[in-house]
Amino acid sequence: MASEQEARKQNEVVDALKRDLEAARYAAQRAQRQYNPADPENRLVADELERRWNVALQRVRELETRIDGHIHDQQKVTPPRREEFVELASELETVWDSPSTDVRLKKRIVRTLIEEIVADVDAEVGEVILVIHWKGGVHTELRLPRRRRGQNSSKTPKEVVDAVRTLAHTCTDRVIASVLNRNHLLTGHGNRWTQPLVTSLRSGYHIPCYKAESEDSKNWLNLTQAVQFLGVSSTTLRLAVERGEIEAEHPLPDGPWIFSRTVLQSGGARNLVERVQRTLQPRKTDAATQQHQLFNDIAR
Repeated sequence: MASEQEARKQNEVVDALKRDLEAARYAAQRAQRQYNPADPENRLVADELERRWNVALQRVRELETRIDGHIHDQQKVTPPRREEFVELASELETVWDSPSTDVRLKKRIVRTLIEEIVADVDAEVGEVILVIHWKGGVHTELRLPRRRRGQNSSKTPKEVVDAVRTLAHTCTDRVIASVLNRNHLLTGHGNRWTQPLVTSLRSGYHIPCYKAESEDSKNWLNLTQAVQFLGVSSTTLRLAVERGEIEAEHPLPDGPWIFSRTVLQSGGARNLVERVQRTLQPRKTDAATQQHQLFNDIAR
């Protein structure tokens, strides 16, 4: 078992440290024997021999401390039971398929379970033969189609490419990756999106990246920026979009709204702003008007 192998490794470390300790103690004793007969009147020689003795003693103390630490750590670690390994094996698929599982953890799992993978090519049938050597000694053979030059083994769905093309107007690659994952969209290989993968996708489809200072990016605004530009509430703007008064891009259900600055400067946007301002403008009635209205009510 893995726990037994780890225990053997720890024992080997302790044994090696003990051998080093034995050599260090011998060196310290030798340094002491050289120091004892030294003439105290010859301070240069005596000081140098004393320094060597102290260095040897310090080395002994360091090794003793390291050995004690290793032994203490071994005593604290409780070896896992075989039942725990069986239970872990049953949950391995759940851990592997979980969206929250980090890629680094998957790599550790692969290194723990797989000894090596031997690849060969069957040119006649156009397949790559993979032989997986598992840690326990079991071998598994896999046959995969051989990819020809210029052939892409997986293709990103068109809806993802279109969404990235639109989101790149106002979003960085890191934000785009977050939006794609939030909408449960995967890569062509079935993986979650990361910033480098979005960057690679943009490069492959010649999609410009978002740069706040570029002229092209300044022509596009998200919902917050559009609200500030028009001076209306986000609810008012979204209702106007739903009624078809103002055009906007909304590539993914759980994602940002994107507006063109040209659209926000059009007549439809101006009409919306004027209508909102009229609604919010309070009625102005001076004292004379109120008095005149009062007299009319009394006369009636």
